This record gives sequence, C-alpha cells and structure tokens, in this order.
Amino acid sequence: MRFHVFLGSIALLWLAASPLALRAQFQDPTPDELKMTADPKAPGAAAVYLYREETTDDDRHLHTYYVRIKVLADKGKDLATVRTPYERGESKVVHIEGRTIHSDGTVFPLSVKPEDLVDVKTKHLQVDTIVFTLPSVDIGSILEYRLQVRYNDGMVSSPTWNLQQPYFVHKEHFMFHPLWQGDYFIRNDRGQTLSQLMWSIIGPTKEAAVHSEKKYYTVDLTDVPPVPDDDWMPPMNVINWRVKFYYTYATTLEDYWSAEEKWWTLGVNAFIEPTNTLKKAVDEIISPSDTDEQKARKIYAAVAKLDNTDFSRVKSEAERKKEKLKEIHGVEDIWKNQSGTGNSIALLYASLARAAGLKAWPARIVDRDTAIFDKSNLSTDQLDEYVVRVVIDGKNIWVDPAEKMCPFGELFWTHTLAGGLLMQEIGADTGYTPAATYKENANVRIADLNVDAQGNVKGVARIELTGSDATYWRQQALDNDQDELKKKFEDSLNDDIPEGVTAAFDHFLGLDDPERNLTAVVNISGSLGTPAGKRLILPGLFFETRAKHPFVAQDKRETPIDVHYPKMEQDDVTYHLPPGFSVESAPHTNDVKWPGFAALGINSVVNKDGTLDVTRVFARNYTLLRPEAYNDLHDFYLKLAAADQQQIVLSRAASNKGN
Repeated sequence: MRFHVFLGSIALLWLAASPLALRAQFQDPTPDELKMTADPKAPGAAAVYLYREETTDDDRHLHTYYVRIKVLADKGKDLATVRTPYERGESKVVHIEGRTIHSDGTVFPLSVKPEDLVDVKTKHLQVDTIVFTLPSVDIGSILEYRLQVRYNDGMVSSPTWNLQQPYFVHKEHFMFHPLWQGDYFIRNDRGQTLSQLMWSIIGPTKEAAVHSEKKYYTVDLTDVPPVPDDDWMPPMNVINWRVKFYYTYATTLEDYWSAEEKWWTLGVNAFIEPTNTLKKAVDEIISPSDTDEQKARKIYAAVAKLDNTDFSRVKSEAERKKEKLKEIHGVEDIWKNQSGTGNSIALLYASLARAAGLKAWPARIVDRDTAIFDKSNLSTDQLDEYVVRVVIDGKNIWVDPAEKMCPFGELFWTHTLAGGLLMQEIGADTGYTPAATYKENANVRIADLNVDAQGNVKGVARIELTGSDATYWRQQALDNDQDELKKKFEDSLNDDIPEGVTAAFDHFLGLDDPERNLTAVVNISGSLGTPAGKRLILPGLFFETRAKHPFVAQDKRETPIDVHYPKMEQDDVTYHLPPGFSVESAPHTNDVKWPGFAALGINSVVNKDGTLDVTRVFARNYTLLRPEAYNDLHDFYLKLAAADQQQIVLSRAASNKGN
C-alpha cells in the first residue's frame, strides 16, 4: 500500500551503508546445481527455485527482486518469461539483468530489450507490465535475473511478501527498511499521521518470524512448499503464505477496526441520507397501506430496473455529457441517472428504504469468490461489495441489490458467509453475513424417457433451479446471446449425462423474472443402453452417470475446503420400458450419510403401468470445512460415487411357443 510522505524540514537523509544498497551479485552455480535432473525435495516438479530474494527500501524508494530457478521439465521453461506490473507515473523499472546457464556451464546473457505493455489505462491510473524472456532456455538450465523498481520520492510502499511460489523454494530472503527518519512523517488520505508499523503473517508463523534489527525487518525461509493446488479451495488470500506490513495510526487490530468502523459509518450515513427527491420517488413506488415487507419488495423491484453497469458497459465521459448524466456525489444522482454500479445501487436501495421509514443497514463485505475477510489485514480495501440488511417485523432480511437478477430476500453465494463491516442501529462492527441453506439452492431434475429394445432413448427433461444457480444462469443470459446461452447450458448437462446421449436445450421458463423458479426444458435423445443377450443394461442414475465427483481421487488433504454454498439435488427419472422387458434390478441405497453434513438417498419403483421411476436426493449442508474434516468428507464421497454408478438391468420375457 502506498502513502504520501511529507517533509518536516528541508533536510534529506540517505542511509550511507544500507545493506539494501549492496545488490546481490549473480552467483556461480555449483556442480550439483548444474547436473541436477530432478529434486528429491520436489518429486516430479517441472522446476524449483534455488534462491529468491526480495528487498524493499522506503528510504531509497527501491524495490529489488533477485531469483535463481532450475528448469527440470518442459513446463518449467515457462518461468523464463518474467512479468512485473507497475504503476506508471508513480514508479518505474530502473534496472533489469538476467542470464541463462546451461547444464554444461555455458552462459547466455539477456540482451533483448524488455517490452513495456499497457494493462490498465484510465483517466487517473495507468498500470503497465514489464515483460522479458531469458534466452536459450532448455531442460537443465538455470535461470537467473535481477529487477529493480523505483517509486517516487513522495511515496512509501509497505511490502507484501508472498512466501510461496508455484514451485518448491530451497531458500529465500526478504528485507524491509521502513521510512522512520525524524524529518519525515507519513499521512493517509484522511490526513492521519501513520506513526506505527505493524505486520501480519499467514502461514508457518514460527518459521516465518519477522526479525527486527536496526530498523531492518527480515524473513528467511528454507524448503518452502509450492502454493497448494487442490480442488475446491478457499480463495488464496487465506491459503498462500505471506507477510504483509502496514504503516498505520493504530497500535492493535482492535484499535484499527474500531476507528475504521466509525469512519465508514459516518461516511455511508451521509452518502445515503434520503433527499427530498428520493422521498418523492418513494411516494410514487409504494402505497400508504403497504406493509413493511411490501414496501421493501417494491423498492427492491424499482432499483432492479436500473442500469447496473457491473452487467453493462460503463458509459464514456462523452456519452455521459451527451445524455446529461450527472457526476455521482450522492445516491440522488444514481436515481436521477437511472444508472450506477452494483454497489451504488445497493446504497441507493438503503436510502430509499430509509425514506420509506424502514430500518435499512448497509454492509461492506469481501466478495467471497475472490477473498475471505482477513481481520489481520489492516486495510478496508479488501471490502469490495455492498449488501443491505432490512429489519421487517423484528426479523433480519438480507437483500442483494448489487447482483442483477438476485431475488428479494436472497444473497448470491459470493455474499454469503462474507465478512466485513456491518452497520448496526448504533455504529458498526465487523462480522459476517448469514450462510445459505441447502433448501435455498435446489436443483430439481425431472426426465420422462422412452427406451426401445436396442437401448435407444428419446424424451424430455425439465430442470428447475432456485437460489444461486438460477441467478447464475439469469446473469449468463445478460452477458450472452441466445445461441451462446444455449451452448453453455447444454455443455453443463452433457458433461454429466450418459455417453452417447445428447441433451438439446429448448427454452427457459421464468428467465426474466427472478422471483420465479427458473426452469429449463431439454430434449433428450441418443443411445442409452447396452444389449447383453436377453438383457438390456442402462445407467442407473441418468443425471450422474459421468458426473465428476470431487474429493474421490485425493486420499489426504492439508488445505481447507470451500464448496461455495450448500445445495440439494432432487432427480426423478421415469423410464418407459420397451415391450416385453421387465426390471431385473434397479438402483437403491439409503445408507450414504454423513450426519449433520450430507446425505444421499436413491430409490426405484416399478409402477403398475410397467414404467420404472428412479429417484435420487442428495443434499450437502456445509460450505467451509477445515482439513481435519477431510477424512469424513472423502469417505462420504467414495460411497456417493459408488452409489451413483449403479445400473438398471432389464430382462426380456421368454416368448410363448405354440402347441
């Protein structure tokens, strides 16, 4: 994070013999490094880091990287291309050097000028990326480079050290020299003097201890494992080992968040204070006889009609002038423009609700798709989303006006169990939004299938979605044309249904109305069964035949589990049997349970008309799990996968012979 530095006097003091000023020299590779073809500490790795060094000197405004890498397989060659982003105008890359060393000791120095690519460019910000590729890289090569970024004299940069990399690290060293000279003081954009230095650690706190000596802070590590790459992990901000420094006004975590809660509450309450214009707008939206819930729903429907620029193109300055759109100074401007970002629309909802006499309290939270709220991270920049809590008849109703197509009274999954600043009747506090339940996120899949004697199938399926899955597909409809939406939905089905069978999407019901269940109508056709003499073998669980069950292949796990949201699946498939066939065996189970967390039930019924009904109900009522729960989770999914592989066996009745 960057802050402005202010001079208390004209004096400019430089550290004469800073160890940061002595740049690490390129190292001669050892014979063992040159001949290395594999690393016993990282079996199967495509590369390993032999050494990493990162230094930040706020006295000299210099950030230095030094890296040595051993390439062990083709994929490791990708590390020869180095990308370093920087904020143009605030900093610049002042030094780059590198070389490739082959296993025979031949050296190939970097001689090509790096590219400077524009990543982001706005009126007030430009982020570029310096890109260079080390030459003549082969399996067995050692890659070595040094890069320095200098930032403006009027800035400081409290570093974040990412201790883990995509590959195993043998040794790494980090050093930070903060700006603590008497002739300077540091202020944030509120004018507060930042006279304290704090840091937080994610990972092995004992090994990654921050050592302080003569105003230098260091971390030294050996044998650092690579960044985990498990399925269904929480966001990396709570997984990847790191050390993060903060210039701050606070002395404790509690002091920091207590102060930020007060600043935020004052600012938001001033921003959403209902104006006369908004009070008049509310009078046109609601009726005097409406209940509080009716008022809340009508206001929600009104703001849902606004142009949410998170889901549409943001207008240029020229377009805004042409359409006479106002600059956003308060929620009234959002209403007048009938347009705004998702967050601004959420705050507008809170303002309109208050204008209607409702108790409405905004919450500023972390988007759980990208991060988990980290209270040790002394920055409100991590809080990037707004939702609103409305109190109706003494009950808390959470609404998500920022999410297009999200029904009233529901939160999209990225905003459930999401931490941040939650406004109360008096002040605010850190906390979390409520978790969803499996009943709120249900998929009901009903199929009626005709099967002939050769195993061919034809029929119709109806898939009814509620909760976050329904919101997801409605949002996909906003971003894609009809053909693209059709293809995406078909692909999502064809990955799971039996091989040889095709699901052809026909149409959606309720696509434009988030207050209704979303229903997809799909035509089914193809080859479903396999003849075997007098028998016909069919997959038992039509919608799960090729489903990729998570957690089955991995026996052990050390990282937490995040399945995003609880969910329930209810399948009901009716098979019309071919003439002359009867059911010999069909799927059934009732013992796949993980008490308190998940359960699976499968049942088959042969009806009087000769049809076969196979029903399956699966529910998981958890979202986040610690690694300690993995053994039970793994065991449950092994049983689930086995149960879903059951088959239907049909047998042909013996024909009657004449006398």
